[in-house]
Amino acid sequence: MTKQVQQLDRVIIRFAGDSGDGMQLTGDRFTAETAEFGNDLSTLPNFPAEIRAPAGTLPGVSSFQLHFADHDILTPGDAPNVLVAMNPAALKANLGDLPRGADIIANIDEFTKRNLQKVGYDANPLENDALAEWRVHPVALTSLTVKALENFEISKKDAERAKNMFALGLLSWLYHRPVEATVKFLESKFAKKPDIAKANIAAFNAGWNYGETTEAFSVSYEIKPAKLAPGVYRNIAGNQALAYGLIAASVQAKLPLFLGSYPITPASDILHELSKHKRFDVRTFQAEDEIAGVGAALGASFGGALGVTTTSGPGVALKAETVGLAVMTELPLILVDVQRAGPSTGMPTKTEQTDLLMAMFGRNGESPVPIVAPSTPSDCFHAAIEAARIALKYRTPVMLLSDGYLANGSEPWKLPEIDDLPDISVDFATEPNGEDGKTFLPYKRDPETLARPWAVPGTPGIEHRIGGIEKADGSGNISYDPNNHDLMVRLRQAKVDGIDVPDLEVDDPAGDARVLVLGWGSTYGPIAAAVRRVRKAGGKVAQAHLRHLNPLPANTGDVLRAYDKVLLPEINLGQLALLLRARFLVDVISYNRVRGLPFKAEELAGVIQDVIDSD
Repeated sequence: MTKQVQQLDRVIIRFAGDSGDGMQLTGDRFTAETAEFGNDLSTLPNFPAEIRAPAGTLPGVSSFQLHFADHDILTPGDAPNVLVAMNPAALKANLGDLPRGADIIANIDEFTKRNLQKVGYDANPLENDALAEWRVHPVALTSLTVKALENFEISKKDAERAKNMFALGLLSWLYHRPVEATVKFLESKFAKKPDIAKANIAAFNAGWNYGETTEAFSVSYEIKPAKLAPGVYRNIAGNQALAYGLIAASVQAKLPLFLGSYPITPASDILHELSKHKRFDVRTFQAEDEIAGVGAALGASFGGALGVTTTSGPGVALKAETVGLAVMTELPLILVDVQRAGPSTGMPTKTEQTDLLMAMFGRNGESPVPIVAPSTPSDCFHAAIEAARIALKYRTPVMLLSDGYLANGSEPWKLPEIDDLPDISVDFATEPNGEDGKTFLPYKRDPETLARPWAVPGTPGIEHRIGGIEKADGSGNISYDPNNHDLMVRLRQAKVDGIDVPDLEVDDPAGDARVLVLGWGSTYGPIAAAVRRVRKAGGKVAQAHLRHLNPLPANTGDVLRAYDKVLLPEINLGQLALLLRARFLVDVISYNRVRGLPFKAEELAGVIQDVIDSD
């Protein structure tokens, strides 16, 4: 039987099941297939913090959402067109997000009386009218997988575990995904367990063949490759892009890279990735705690390396004293904060933008620190290089504010040309700089940048002292002089205020919009998608996005004052809005949600339209 092939311009798929069902692996593989095919894509992994959450329960549900299209897209999508539900908990946890008419592929083997009762179902929703609004495809994923693997010398438990590969094979057939890379991946992943590798490949092929032969799916779908700018692309997640950016920065700076880090969700993958790249003169140190990690990184900077430490919100609090020491010693240091839902332990695997005020002010004394925030997963690469540029040029610690959404999400990344990367190399002090030609002044500043000289310990003739006690201007000697303290406080602030950052660019096609939507960090995609919707409906709206949060671009005030209304969506309770109101006296309109999830484009489009209509 020849099956119908239907053309679509985009699809949003969500895989959902227990945290032990392999949904993240399944989503990763489908994403890799989609990237290989050439679609534009964006992903949203969503999983519990527990290593093995309670099976069959709502808190234990893990999901992976993928939005792919034949055109440029900006978000993982608001609502899935297809839900693959591996059990009743996955169905119930995600049903509220499904639009009417969406497809549900449900693993009927797991819809047992016990599993239904765990999540509060009195009756099986697959057997009554409870799901009448959706197109339901019951598939015995578990038993079909076990049947397909009955000739393999593996346990029934191992056979059942391969059901995610059966589901992946079925979805790969349904959406015409290339399969060769997945087969190679499974051969590599289970190279030391060839029987398991063969079984998973067999399950994957069985899923594909099931889609091809069953009458349950009479239509398959094709989404043509996207027309992207010419170049070499790869799929990349934010943490991986950030790690690559740090490596590139160290190469462009001609310095060894040192990472001092303590594992913490969702930043740990940066440590994992950097530990693979010793050949680029990368040294990684897994410290016993957060304080040791940042202390080692600052020590590496003192010794002439590009010192980096990575963490999330709770770790930033612990590192604060050493960041203050970096401010006082005026040494380059990059602190990567992959923000997560707080306070305290909070929700470790959920995203937020709630550390901005801590990055600005979370240290004792007048302790200014530059802040850079990437806007997309691939932009983490360039943001890391920019953070390194500022740290090295101005001899200062820099906070790089990523978040869980960017860290775990992925998108196609056009590989940059090496020649296009900036040269951020610096010169170390090698000889005395005093007027007498014999004295070294560790706090004699560059008149343009106000940066002090970077002197590597052991360099003959420029021995000097540093530490956390206030320094005398020029000589760097310990000083308790009131006027000197006032001078040094103002110099450190002036150095940060004087950092060269590009002007804030505004997207206002006709130049006659009266409403500006401003964002920072990971809100870029949802805001841009929402602005597209509003403009498509005839609304006039401008958009601008901040990468540099301290110092702000010099034209920020002029941009804000050029519009009647400024809307600022943030995944916090209005932290940047507070700063902008205080500094520019502009009545910024805050729109805030702190649900541990990114904004939805439809939600923001409605808010934007309401602001326009109220004008």
